[in-house]
Amino acid sequence: MNIQITNGRVVDPASGFDQKADVAIADGRIVAIGQIGSEFRADRTLDAQGCLVVPGLVDLAARLREPGYEHERMLESEMEAAVAGGVTSLVCPPDTDPVLDEPGLVEMLKFRAEKLQRARLFPQGALTRGLAGEVLTEMAELTEAGCVAFGQADVPFGNTQVLQRALQYASTFGYAVWLRPQDRDLGKGVAASGPLATRLGLAGVPVAAETIAIFTIVELMRATGARVHLCRLSSAAGVAQVRAAKAEGLPLTCDVSINSLHLVDTDIGYFDSRARLSPPLRQQRDRDALSAALADGTIDALVSDHTPVEADAKTLPFAESEAGATGLELLLPLALQWGEQSGAGLMRAIETVTAAPAGLIGVDGVGRLAQGGTADLCVIDLAHEWQVTPEALRSQGKYTPFGGYAMHGRVRFTLVAGRVVHG
Repeated sequence: MNIQITNGRVVDPASGFDQKADVAIADGRIVAIGQIGSEFRADRTLDAQGCLVVPGLVDLAARLREPGYEHERMLESEMEAAVAGGVTSLVCPPDTDPVLDEPGLVEMLKFRAEKLQRARLFPQGALTRGLAGEVLTEMAELTEAGCVAFGQADVPFGNTQVLQRALQYASTFGYAVWLRPQDRDLGKGVAASGPLATRLGLAGVPVAAETIAIFTIVELMRATGARVHLCRLSSAAGVAQVRAAKAEGLPLTCDVSINSLHLVDTDIGYFDSRARLSPPLRQQRDRDALSAALADGTIDALVSDHTPVEADAKTLPFAESEAGATGLELLLPLALQWGEQSGAGLMRAIETVTAAPAGLIGVDGVGRLAQGGTADLCVIDLAHEWQVTPEALRSQGKYTPFGGYAMHGRVRFTLVAGRVVHG
């Protein structure tokens, strides 16, 4: 189908393009931006008057709960949530049930996602079998099956020697290793260490749980030459370590979640389990450091850290509830809000959820708008204000610390490979 998007403001951070222009799409590709030839005939026209036309979002951390929750049709609902939020490409961590440590599981998941014809799915393979941190997986076979990186999800390494071997192997074959920096023994708490956790009687997670892990990873990177991506940085001290490692020239990248970028530990309130997250929400100085680092490029990308949690696991005492929050449909408005409030600007805000994360997974054709390129894009109504309520979310995960918040910016249309999948 030939589609023409008219009257929109086209913003593409990858090329720096930002101006009002029409977009012509044919056979799943962008055939023109701006001047459209008279020979082009549109089967459908989308009016983007007063809207932004941007690349489809790329989310590096979205749990879809499959394999594991097939009976609840979780994959269908979460893919619908993704395109409703303008997310056209997403990476799912390997901590499914069973774990993504076998090529067959990866192929099955990709096949099911492709049948739905919604967002593109890029699985992250398990670095060790069963995420047990003992035996390395067959990374070459998992790569052939479609994995774009390897990691341990939220499971910390207990054996540094196994981590060293994993980085050596990955470095030899050019694979990317994604690690959540968290010390196994220091990271067992449920809230960030500090006055609030002490007052509430909650087990604390000190900043050292993150910095010790980052120090170990950086030292092993120097020894092995491995390329590492740190997932969901949460502290000012961690930012300083990453900045120093990048200045040294190490191939280190990182991301931050929408939760850590916008919230602090006091948002836990009076044991609000919606704010039970991993990593835990830290203090104001940490949030300020994360925001500044995202603005200056020390932190490469912004992620939703989407984790749909069912009611039975959330409606428990804070320390007993499951960590996680829904985020796919909040990634875009929270990125835009950060860009405006921080002074980073619209272009950088969009870059952190499009071109920047696309570069980290190394997949051609996503995260940018270019003539001849893949037509993955979304049309955003910036003036649309909406409230975060369970009814407003398509995800089966209805729990988020942003519940009740007013959001500005809603996706009017989402296109994947030139097909309108939302709107």
